[in-house]
Amino acid sequence: MHHTPRWAVISVCVIASALLFVGASAHVTDLLSHGLHPYDWAPDWLNLYWSSLALFDALAALFLIRGKRRGTDLTCAIMATDLAANWYAVYGIQHSDLAAQPGLQRLTLFAAIVLGTAPFIRRHLTH
Repeated sequence: MHHTPRWAVISVCVIASALLFVGASAHVTDLLSHGLHPYDWAPDWLNLYWSSLALFDALAALFLIRGKRRGTDLTCAIMATDLAANWYAVYGIQHSDLAAQPGLQRLTLFAAIVLGTAPFIRRHLTH
């Protein structure tokens, strides 16, 4: 882990930041179009969680761009909780599955990449 190349750290941070900004943009669009409850099929707490990602996704991206460890930490927390929330929504509420949900497939892949690279990236970032 001590030998992660600088270009790899920068690449992961830039890619993760870009994808987090995409997520933040989607949540901002939902907020502007539908308010705090963009998904009428979802419970209030889940709508509020997803709406809060408009702020938290952008904040995590900014921390990563600035090379801060808290960016990695926040991104991992977001990905773990967002993945759990989306899996619950797909399986528990919509009674669907992974094969029928390309958005969940992409989110699962992104979460795996974030959580898998975080230990290698975090130690190269500043406090």
